Amino acid sequence: MPEDANRRDLLRSTFDAVAPAYQGARPEYPDRLFDDLAEWAELSPSSSLLEIGPASGKATLPLARRGYTLTCLELGVELAARAAANLAAYPRVRVVRAAFETWVPPPGERFDLVFAANAWHWIDPDRRYGKAHELLRPQGRLALWAATHVFPEGGDPIFAELQPTYDEVDPHPGQEPSCYRPGQLPDARREIEATGLFTDVRVRQYDWETVHDAESYIALINTFSSHIAMSTPERERLFSEIRRRLSLRPDGLLRRHWGSVLQVATRKP
Repeated sequence: MPEDANRRDLLRSTFDAVAPAYQGARPEYPDRLFDDLAEWAELSPSSSLLEIGPASGKATLPLARRGYTLTCLELGVELAARAAANLAAYPRVRVVRAAFETWVPPPGERFDLVFAANAWHWIDPDRRYGKAHELLRPQGRLALWAATHVFPEGGDPIFAELQPTYDEVDPHPGQEPSCYRPGQLPDARREIEATGLFTDVRVRQYDWETVHDAESYIALINTFSSHIAMSTPERERLFSEIRRRLSLRPDGLLRRHWGSVLQVATRKP
């Protein structure tokens, strides 16, 4: 297995260790993203959706509340259990502990929408589009999005202030951070079209902000694979610096800006 695939699989498996904190720590997606998804994918009350990597159900709950039938494939034992508990009130939602690449649906079962929120980049790039295509009904849709840190003009300076500490503790030096502006995130339109399996790719970006004190921000970044993979001394060094810097602020808060790129494509015959 190539080195990058080994590292992807290693980091992909880290999230189960923070399953209890995931739902409360991760940000909510904007409601308008789900409005656009429902419109672009032409979802109806009878639509059947397949989610790849729901984690604790962060993107699942808004869709479950809209009444869709959802099958959610979660690799982690603890995350699958958390998702099942969080979604227990919705009888049309089932959580299956399985890897997307190897999961086999019941005979004849196909979906109106296959989607991944913050999970697509963990799926084997040689298999993900083909498997999604196989699982979709004719004219079914594939939808992809993630939550990404963006840096607006006049944004919180703490992230630049913390960069020397990251450089000190980063266990994988040489990986330069991406500092995208709101509305300027790259999209996967060309990649999707290049597969020859999907067409009519629609794209829209969304931006929002969250506000954190030191402990809620540490809880958030402690659910990121790169931080989970740090050693305990490295994490404690970073967390100590976050606490120190925020303790110097009158309100003790930081502002983090987020961006998401929704991409919805139609299955080709």
